[in-house]
Amino acid sequence: MLMSGTGRMARLHYLPGTFRVLSNGDHVICAVTGAHIPLHELRYWSVERQEAYADADASLQAEKNAGG
Repeated sequence: MLMSGTGRMARLHYLPGTFRVLSNGDHVICAVTGAHIPLHELRYWSVERQEAYADADASLQAEKNAGG
């Protein structure tokens, strides 16, 4: 039987333009908003901070918070 990771948080390694799944799951948590982001909807992350973001606004907020 295949395990889909439904309801489990994935662990990812964020790379430029892609990410590598370290632990199976179906979502990650936005570092700014705390929202659950389904992996198939994940579009924004920081390679430097290894964080995921729910949307462009959250990504911008994280950059501002980091002093960038």
